[in-house]
Amino acid sequence: MDDNNSLLLKRVVNIKAVVTPLWKEEAQKQLQSQINQMDGQLQQLEMQGQRMMTELQKQAEAQPGNMAIQQQIADIQNRLNQDKSKLLQQKNQNLQQLQQVQTLDLDAEVEQGKVESFFNVTVGDNLVKKLQIEILIKDGVIEEIRGEF
Repeated sequence: MDDNNSLLLKRVVNIKAVVTPLWKEEAQKQLQSQINQMDGQLQQLEMQGQRMMTELQKQAEAQPGNMAIQQQIADIQNRLNQDKSKLLQQKNQNLQQLQQVQTLDLDAEVEQGKVESFFNVTVGDNLVKKLQIEILIKDGVIEEIRGEF
């Protein structure tokens, strides 16, 4: 191949996985672990919030007319609510994904991720076809490489 007519490019390669009992089990474990982690974060957030609020309440009682403390209390409460809401939203997304994983049919193909690879192109190559490539894996083993090298 003449180097003047060849070019090395980078492309994104889609990875798909075949749904197997092992794949389902691993996906469910991973999602459940994330859900448990979020539950822990929610508990920690709640405890930290209660500690801060208790401390500020004491300060507010000691200085009844201090509006800065009242503002701090409102700001902290606002921030806690935002953080809780964000964590609960993420948890709900994971719960939905867990439910979807449980209902997937065996042997179905699902998106697993992406990697990058380099490839050569020459004059006359169909660039669109060379960019459309994917790897199919089953329990971590490559079953098929689809597309034009």
